[in-house]
Formats: sequence, C-alpha cells, structure tokens
Amino acid sequence: MSPRAQLLAFSDIVGLVNPNGLYLVGYAWLFGMSLWISFFGGVIAFKALPRHQFGALQHKTFPIYFVLSIVLSGGLLSLWTFTHPDVVPHIANPRVADVAQAYALATVFFAQAFNYFFIGPMTSKTMFQRQKLEKEEGKVYSDPGVSAEMKSLNRRFGMLHGISSLANLGAVIALGFHGLWIGNAGLRSY
Repeated sequence: MSPRAQLLAFSDIVGLVNPNGLYLVGYAWLFGMSLWISFFGGVIAFKALPRHQFGALQHKTFPIYFVLSIVLSGGLLSLWTFTHPDVVPHIANPRVADVAQAYALATVFFAQAFNYFFIGPMTSKTMFQRQKLEKEEGKVYSDPGVSAEMKSLNRRFGMLHGISSLANLGAVIALGFHGLWIGNAGLRSY
C-alpha cells in the first residue's frame, strides 16, 4: 500500500454526511434527473409508446418531476444562502458570484413551480380535451379537415407545451451554469 493511500474508518464514512456532501448529492440528483427527463426519457417514451399512452405517461411523470425539482432546488437555494453570507446583503446585485448562483437556483425553483402549478395542469387538460374530441370526430388531431375546435385545441396545446418546454430548458441551463460554477469554484463561501 502506498504511503499516500487513505484508509477509511467508520467515522470517515459517517463524516461524509455533511452540508457539502448533501449539497453535491442534491445537485447531482436534480441535474441528472433534469437532463434525463428533458432529453432522454421523454424521447425514448415518445418513440416506444402509442401517442395516448405517451401522453398518459407524461401526465403522471411530469408532476413528480416538477415537485422533486421544486423541493431539491428550494433546498439547494436555502443551503447555498445559509452557507454563503454574501447572498443576502448583495441580493440585488447579480454580479456578485454567490448571488448569481442563488439566482440560478431560484430560476430552477420558479420555472418548475410555474410548470407544476400553472402550465402543466393547463397542458394536461388541453391534451385530454383534444383526445376526447378525436374520439368524437373520429379523426386524429393532425388529420386534414379537423374541426375549428380541434384546430383551436391544437394551437393551445402547442403554445402551452412550448411555454413549459422553455421554462424547463431555462431550469436546465441554470443548473448547468451552477454546476460549472461549483465544479470550478467549489462550494466555498470565501
């Protein structure tokens, strides 16, 4: 064994559970989940499932994703603010690095809260209205000659889905920025 090798004792393992360790695990969970949901899981499900089953899966998956994002980003923001004393006195100055990181975490929190409480439910409601109208009309929403009501639902769904996607993308970008920051500067306060 080399002289630099560190032997682990039980106390070393217990000592890993500290604010910095918990912060990094929470960040990794949030960023990994966000990347998976946004760029991989949905694409795989879209390709593998019939459209109505895909919609039902998204309807069940996204509220859980948004709640976890809200809880994790809120916890990270609280811990960041508590461990970085420059945040509160300089909160109006995003050029202060610690404040910029708090803004990034707040962006995630508010984007996903907006999705969970407003846009998500409206999108799901519109999706189910469109599916019901498809059955009534005997046409798929994208068929030529659908009713004016279907066209209206299509526009509404597209708009809501686009807003939700942009809010989610903003959250992912903010998380990427924060990850690059902590990867280079660490979690230190001063």
